[in-house]
Amino acid sequence: VRDLMRSGVIKPSDKPIWFDVYTAFPPKKDPLYVKPQARTYGKKKDTVSDIFYKEDEIRAKFYERYGTGPRPFDLSKSNFVSTSQRFVQKYNELERLGEVDESALFEETGKALLAEDIVLRRRGAPMVSPESREPTLELKLTDMLAEQSVGPVESQEKAAHPPQTSSPNS
Repeated sequence: VRDLMRSGVIKPSDKPIWFDVYTAFPPKKDPLYVKPQARTYGKKKDTVSDIFYKEDEIRAKFYERYGTGPRPFDLSKSNFVSTSQRFVQKYNELERLGEVDESALFEETGKALLAEDIVLRRRGAPMVSPESREPTLELKLTDMLAEQSVGPVESQEKAAHPPQTSSPNS
């Protein structure tokens, strides 16, 4: 307060009532307030408990089974909905309807998304199963070029009369 009065911020007529007493009888020690610290012994316990929502459990099971998916999240779009979020929404919708048994609900949600053209690929599973592959995909480029160089008439004859292989018993 003394320095504020010297600088002219506080007028002498506006000085506090206690100022004259304080200047006449100053304390022996400068008053300094130190906040007392609470003493803690041992390891400090975490008071915040873990918060888990039902969606978190569904999403964790989804990521465990299907992984993160073939493409990254597109966070530049404000209306982007991830595959896992669609899965959770469909799961909750099917659960609300109550038509599906609780144990089969996860599988039925995957089937429902497949019906909506959202393909979920299990972790570690091949993209296309070998049984569903087209036999023409197995052709090699050299075989295709050889067929083209032979000509259409000869390739039809080869297809009609496949070459005979002699067996060791004959």
